[in-house]
Amino acid sequence: MRELPIRARAYVALVIVVGFAVVILGALRLAPALWAVVLPLMALFILADRLESPLPGGEGGVGRISVTMPVAIAAVLLTGPGGAPLVAACTAVTTQRTQWYRQLFNSSMIAIASFASALVYQAAHGVLLTTPGVTVDVRSVLWPCLLAIVTYELTNGLLLVLVIALTDQVSPVRVWYGQLAGSAFPLFIYSIFGLLLAVVWSYIGMLSALLVLAPLAVARWVFAEFALRQEAYEATMRSLIKSVETKDLYTRGHSERVSRASVLIGRRAGMREDRVSSLRYAGMLHDVGKLGVPTSVLQKAGRLTDDEYEAIQQHTVRGREIVKDLEFLGEAIEGILLHHERIDGRGYPMGKVGSEIPEFARIIAVADAFDSMTTTRSYRGARSLEDAFAELVRCKGSQFDPVMVDALIAAIEVEGWDASDTLPVDLPTPSEGVPTMASDDDDPTVATRLGIPTATPDDASELDGDSLGESVGGDRP
Repeated sequence: MRELPIRARAYVALVIVVGFAVVILGALRLAPALWAVVLPLMALFILADRLESPLPGGEGGVGRISVTMPVAIAAVLLTGPGGAPLVAACTAVTTQRTQWYRQLFNSSMIAIASFASALVYQAAHGVLLTTPGVTVDVRSVLWPCLLAIVTYELTNGLLLVLVIALTDQVSPVRVWYGQLAGSAFPLFIYSIFGLLLAVVWSYIGMLSALLVLAPLAVARWVFAEFALRQEAYEATMRSLIKSVETKDLYTRGHSERVSRASVLIGRRAGMREDRVSSLRYAGMLHDVGKLGVPTSVLQKAGRLTDDEYEAIQQHTVRGREIVKDLEFLGEAIEGILLHHERIDGRGYPMGKVGSEIPEFARIIAVADAFDSMTTTRSYRGARSLEDAFAELVRCKGSQFDPVMVDALIAAIEVEGWDASDTLPVDLPTPSEGVPTMASDDDDPTVATRLGIPTATPDDASELDGDSLGESVGGDRP
């Protein structure tokens, strides 16, 4: 526990203390007759906790989902605030988590969530399904149960978000969107099995567990298959990215950072989470077409010949050709094709103007230029965030969508950005020289040095208004 920051340690200790208090309080208020229900549920909970299933989560990561949540919800409906924390606390006796404080924290977190869920169920006049002579009525169980599920998810999610944020010293909002938001709805649907288990249990007792274990196993298998498929997607993309970055080691990590910045912009602009996921893929693969560009052209310093510049411009088209059969990318494919278009129509490959450019492409353009400016290149060191922001603002309405520029700046001011120098240790220190145009044609500063026009056109005010507003932030409520 000493490896945790002091605030994280204090928070973990507080949650453990509260968890113990909730469990003791539950044991003291539990009716003796309910122990016959609590003990089998505890055994079932331990079994379920040992059947963790992979679940896609986070920005490219694969998290773990325990199948205990349906059992925890069933405990709420069957035993109320007295027995539910006791059932949830059983995770403390499993051996899957090696560090004792993680074991106790996880157990306490689930116990607190179960207790809060049971209190809400009780407050919503939910019927305890083990009450002698009770008649199960949909209205007396369904809506209180749904409220209890939401309470469980929110409480558990909040406790988990805070410990991750304090441990990693990042924004809780970033943790929520980056690691937990994608699993919220699947978990909600998954927890409905808890209602099924509780209702069947109220009629035939613990034998109901055998009837419910089958659909639980099927659900777990579905989660596992989905996670394996996502892992395959990620492996495919990273292989392509690695191939691109071997052509120019100074751009190592560029695709991952562009993807991360694109996600920040998309979320700040109010984009739906499913589209944010596609946007992340688009950012990762935006330069994959450079696999078809000669290395000598990519690494050439200074102005390119007409033929060389045409070869560079073709990397967006080649990128679409490479990924067009990857159906899971969706609209990310058009983002890859058009991320070098400019708002003023001077971009490539099609010379599209303003809102003609898809939202994904406008986002990636800003993220691409931002990372190019704030990372080390062969001819210069990384520029400061402030300098990069100033350059993006200067080119609003000409090279970049003003809304997306503002979204990136606002998101980084809230979420932060790792601005540490990205020079790989095995490459020479950069020296002031001639830019490598083929790698940095997205950087407005480089374009200026090499004579590529970036000044705002006379009619740029038209591009900064309604023509963009209609297609930006369309997912906002």
